[in-house]
Amino acid sequence: MDEQLDSTAPDSTARTQPVEESAASDAKARAAPVEENKVVSRPFRVKLRGSVLVLVRLPNRRSVRARFHQLSTTGGVIHVEKPLEEKLEVELIFHVGQATIRNKAQMLFPMWATQGWMQPFRFVNLPEADREALDTNLKSFLGDAATGAAAGS
Repeated sequence: MDEQLDSTAPDSTARTQPVEESAASDAKARAAPVEENKVVSRPFRVKLRGSVLVLVRLPNRRSVRARFHQLSTTGGVIHVEKPLEEKLEVELIFHVGQATIRNKAQMLFPMWATQGWMQPFRFVNLPEADREALDTNLKSFLGDAATGAAAGS
């Protein structure tokens, strides 16, 4: 039987432990916390496909019009004519449902589309009140879309 001398034992006498058991128990100890923390809730996304307009206010105070392709409480994707710089911090102003949201967002890497560009973004420090309003209105938007689809319109 292969045995290994464990020199890290707290007492002065050395203990022996089989190599296979030691390696297996170490692997289980390292893997256990990772498995427990795997559950991550991700906010739902609503595909708007250009039905909601957004005004993008640039740092130089110029404005660019865009349309939401996809939106969630953490960010989304807008359809723009020309791409914006990655990591550019802008202000987004839009109206969805009963709420008007005006908040800062960080632009992410743009993707070319057949007509224009798809530019993902993430909200920066969205206040809890705005997050809740956005969440409620996006859920109602989903409900309206589901009702319309069920009615066959």
